[in-house]
Amino acid sequence: MTVVHPGEGEHGEADGVGVVFKLFGEQTNGMVAIVEHPFAVGAFVDPHVHTREDEYSIVTEGEIGFRSGDREVVLGPGGYITKPRGEAHMMWNAGQTPARMIEVISPAGLEHFFWAFRELLAGGPPDPAALGALAAEYGLEFTTPPWFSGVVARYHLSSELPE
Repeated sequence: MTVVHPGEGEHGEADGVGVVFKLFGEQTNGMVAIVEHPFAVGAFVDPHVHTREDEYSIVTEGEIGFRSGDREVVLGPGGYITKPRGEAHMMWNAGQTPARMIEVISPAGLEHFFWAFRELLAGGPPDPAALGALAAEYGLEFTTPPWFSGVVARYHLSSELPE
C-alpha cells in the first residue's frame, strides 16, 4: 500500500506550470503514474505529442483549457478529459485565478521526464539541444500546430509570467 497525504510529494516548476510527484510507475507496477500540475494565471504547457502513453486529466481547482487535435474545451473543478497518445495537445490556465489538475499517465514512465526536466531547470534556462535530447528519450515531441497562436491570443497566455 502506498499513501500520499495532501501536500506531500516532490515539487518543481517551469514558467508558471508546476509538477508535484504523487505516484511513480515503480509504485504501480508500471501501470500508471500520477502527478499534480498547478497552473499560474496565464501559464500554459507548449503543444506536444506523446508517442508512448495516454493522459487522463482531472481539474481540481480553477479553470483549465485543453486542446487535443481539433477539439478544445475549458473545464472547471470535477471535469475530466483524455489526451490520447499520438495527438498534439496543450493545456493552459483559462481563468483569472490559479488552477490545478491531477494527471494520470498510462503506462507510467513520463513522470521521469518531468523529474529530469526539473533537474535541467536547476541550472537556469535549459539548453535547447539538451531539452530536445531529453524529450526524444521519453518519446515526447514538441510541435507548433496551426491552432497554437489562436489559443495563446484568445486566452492571453504568456511564457513571461510575473515572479
